[in-house]
Amino acid sequence: MTFDIAKVRRQFPILSEIIDGRPVHYLDNGASAQTPLAVIDAVRSYETTSRANVLRGVHRLAERATELYENARADVARFLGVEPMEIVFTGGCTAAINLVAYSYGPLLKRGDRVLISELEHHSNIVPWQLLRQRSGIELDMLPVTTDGQIDLGALSKMLTSETRLISLAHVSNVTGALLDVRKVVEAAKAVGAKVMLDGAQRAPHGPLDLKALGVDFYVFAGHKAYGPNGIGVLWARPELLDAMPPFHGGGSMIGRVTLAETTWAPPPRRFEAGTPPIGPAIGLGAACNWMAALDWTATHEHEMGLVQRVLDGLQKIDGTQILGPASLQNRYPVVSFLLDGVHPHDVAQTLDSFGVAVRAGHHCAQPLMDRFDLDGTTRVSIAPYNDNSDIDVLLTGVRHAATTLR
Repeated sequence: MTFDIAKVRRQFPILSEIIDGRPVHYLDNGASAQTPLAVIDAVRSYETTSRANVLRGVHRLAERATELYENARADVARFLGVEPMEIVFTGGCTAAINLVAYSYGPLLKRGDRVLISELEHHSNIVPWQLLRQRSGIELDMLPVTTDGQIDLGALSKMLTSETRLISLAHVSNVTGALLDVRKVVEAAKAVGAKVMLDGAQRAPHGPLDLKALGVDFYVFAGHKAYGPNGIGVLWARPELLDAMPPFHGGGSMIGRVTLAETTWAPPPRRFEAGTPPIGPAIGLGAACNWMAALDWTATHEHEMGLVQRVLDGLQKIDGTQILGPASLQNRYPVVSFLLDGVHPHDVAQTLDSFGVAVRAGHHCAQPLMDRFDLDGTTRVSIAPYNDNSDIDVLLTGVRHAATTLR
């Protein structure tokens, strides 16, 4: 298999830009990825030829907009290996997790337990803390190993007959560690618990087969998966969606409204109150189709080759420490590191002077930073359009930081 990196890069206009006199070396994909022409064109086409509200109109533009919107739902479903009416469009990954907490949460009772881990993004911690305040559930937290992976060895000890939901990151946004989903699902089934995965860092790296994974909920964000901002996805098993009450109330999510009572539309409409993010949903459908068209055997090999280049290069720079798996096994293209004696923000600003965009800080994962007694890290996150030059300039910048900032 060969991977045509030049062909992929040509599809991302921003990568050919010269900004402030420097080429773009974009390695902050874990925060937001860039968008290909296919996505830009899909959104532009909607906005210029089909812009109208969906579902309620009978004129031609409304019918065209509705068709595009529902086609996008089918595109996302195909990318995940599920049925279109199991897909709920939300405002983002955070919104999707909150939807589960507010709509599945009422099905839990005081004393029921939700299990998360120390390495979760805040969006997979805070909604459960709020649910605990509202309903009296208990919240348990799996520990993290010294190499930045969820310690599944503790899973059997922490699961109880009161555990109703396990909600974990499919891939860590800090360490890049890949979750052993099979082990989690098997343990959950043994106690009758449901499993939700935060797929924000996994979905940008190729199609999924959620039915084969055996999970009950899956969420991800459009802007990290080469789509527009303001769009996210919740997938859930249909029997769960049927049982869940709505989160927001308003138009489109109703069956019948009277002054006395209201009945709800069936899922997914029940969870899409008001005017949905139509253009962003259409763009996300295009992004899923763009991803599905890649050869992911070759693409993943390309991405992980770049990860190895990062790991090898950082290990040759005195005073660097990598947070997370030291090898390519059970990891995805996210690498966080420390440079002794230099604050991560200073490293990131130095890299920016070389035209390299990375992320620095706690990455919305403060419990994980507390676990390792850190203020933050510098994070490199890789996408299919990155190439060797991005990594080489990154390493040049880190070497410069190591010699000038200590």
